[in-house]
Amino acid sequence: MHSKSPLGLAIAALLATPAVSYAEIEVSAELKNETAVFLSSGPITGNARTTLDDGDVSGGDLMKFENSARIFINGDVGEDSTWHAELRPVYESEGVNDDYTWHRNYTQNDYLRELYIDTTGFDWDFRIGKQQVVWGTADGIKLLDIINPTDFRELNQNAFEDSRIPVWMVNAERYIGERGNIQLIISQNEENKVPGLNESGDSGHPFILKGVDAISGRVNGFLNIAPALSRVANTFDLLAVGGVGAPGLTAFAGAGSSVNGFATAGALESGAFGGACVPFTGVATASSQCLDGIAQNPTALGIPAANSNNRVTNLIDPQAPVGGAAASPQWNPEDPNSAFEHLSATSFATFDQYAAGGGMVSTYKVKRPDEENANLGFRYRSYTDSGINYSLNYAYIYDMNPSVSIRVKDPAGNELSAQNLALGADNITVFTDANGNQPCSAAARRGAGLGGASAGAFAGSTAPCILEFVEEQHRIHNLGASFDMAIDSLDVPLVLRGEFLYQKDVRTPVVDRTRLSYGDLVNGLKSEKADFFKYVIGADFTFLTNLLVSGQFIQFRNLDFVDKRTDSFTGAPCTIANCGRYTADPATLSATNGLNKGWKNKEFYSLFLSKPFGANQLGRWNNIIIYEEGGGYWNRLDAEYTLTDEWIVSGEINVYFGDDETTFGQFENSSNVQVGIKYIIE
Repeated sequence: MHSKSPLGLAIAALLATPAVSYAEIEVSAELKNETAVFLSSGPITGNARTTLDDGDVSGGDLMKFENSARIFINGDVGEDSTWHAELRPVYESEGVNDDYTWHRNYTQNDYLRELYIDTTGFDWDFRIGKQQVVWGTADGIKLLDIINPTDFRELNQNAFEDSRIPVWMVNAERYIGERGNIQLIISQNEENKVPGLNESGDSGHPFILKGVDAISGRVNGFLNIAPALSRVANTFDLLAVGGVGAPGLTAFAGAGSSVNGFATAGALESGAFGGACVPFTGVATASSQCLDGIAQNPTALGIPAANSNNRVTNLIDPQAPVGGAAASPQWNPEDPNSAFEHLSATSFATFDQYAAGGGMVSTYKVKRPDEENANLGFRYRSYTDSGINYSLNYAYIYDMNPSVSIRVKDPAGNELSAQNLALGADNITVFTDANGNQPCSAAARRGAGLGGASAGAFAGSTAPCILEFVEEQHRIHNLGASFDMAIDSLDVPLVLRGEFLYQKDVRTPVVDRTRLSYGDLVNGLKSEKADFFKYVIGADFTFLTNLLVSGQFIQFRNLDFVDKRTDSFTGAPCTIANCGRYTADPATLSATNGLNKGWKNKEFYSLFLSKPFGANQLGRWNNIIIYEEGGGYWNRLDAEYTLTDEWIVSGEINVYFGDDETTFGQFENSSNVQVGIKYIIE
């Protein structure tokens, strides 16, 4: 929760001015209950508590039980202006935490949903206050509709009118000549609300994207994997201090020549930890079983239990303990599905930096733009002699989809740079300050040697370094256009329409497998600028008796897509999968799927049907199905029927299916059926 913007405070003060005469107040309300249950059983993203927990839900379990009201208040301000307010008290018993159970500012469950004045002056029409502005009209997807943020707590299931988040703004319109209309908007900046995109991870929420779970998830989120890595790094360090040869682990050798404070000759510290279990070289099962024992059950090696990951985070595929007969481990860095496999070339020297000060900690920080930095929007609408309606749109706004970057800081909070250094035949990642010092380095802590009693573990470092995840928004340019035209020469009414949007400087996730394999999380997982061109072409028909049929083709084109199959350091062509740089898919990338690559050009197809039914056509059913390239589907069938002037009943079925590495397919087990009842008070 954060304070209201200066724009909002100024507008609220205007609305509350006691000198204004308020009269003719009208109040109406809607009371509503919505109840939803899961259709199927199975795991949902972010629900697992450990790597051995499937995170299953059961078909028939309650997904949602929400009781809410919408209270509408309308009145006059003097003789020429009106005002409007909408209040929304709500309680959702199945909310996973207070953010979803009760009211939350700037979400679809904001107590003060709308509050604005409509007035005129200087040949302009003004709407001033907390409101929503609709620019786009595409079915099931937002393209030009970029003035208000969206609450994605129910993914795409809610009507846009409900999921759109009103913000404080000055909205001014006027007509120019006989055809033209211009609109100017100054609005408060707010981000989209995305489940799991916070420090808590919102475990148990049914609509957490894999890409979000990769950040904050309890099992697969790097926010939680990083501290687990630091505990395991302490295990490695303690083994080195004692010169211990664990079952299957090569004993740490004494120091030889030194590069940047790290021994090279014969020292395991210079090698990648993935080869630590060299007695099992070439035997992947036994090797990974050994690493699993070190990470998950170090007490068997005489290491304190506090260093154990205990199979909470996804460091390595779940295995039986060392020596267990039922072990069925995997170790495949070329197709990684666990943190260790992503970090397969990371040296012990790099891991030592995660162990400094007793273990690196991770934090999650939200960095918001200054409140006085408002969003700006402009739209021009007109039509041609041939009957084509069109608009030209421009918005200079903060991207409502926040990006997350990773930084390493020293114990005092100073940001460090990640650098790659050669150590013998291997590479290490070191974190350096502006003076070239390495405050997280093992070199700052160790004595003369690596093995035996001469190794001074933890010496000279009393506080841990910090791995900071920063959620922030960035300014982007949006240049758009739209058109629609009716064709009357056919046997059935037909409307052709389209929306087009060019976006500049959008942040997208880029994975550098080479740097990540060396333990460089800062440069291995980055958000980089990219320009996009997005468009939707639609056709609306009316058949039979009021059956509306609408089809759409949608394409998102990443004009700066990255896909380089070369080593980041040598420039040589990659010979293995775990190498190179590429743009990842922000919706599905996960430690479990090799940090899924995105699409240079991604296509969607939709079909929407709508028809009234019943006596006097008091009901209406709608069905939309969207297919996304890659094999993901979402189908929603909903219906609403007016029983009396006061009572309205509704129902809907949302089914997700297809490839589970797609935006929609990953939510197969979040498919649900929902019923609602609404009572209207006039």
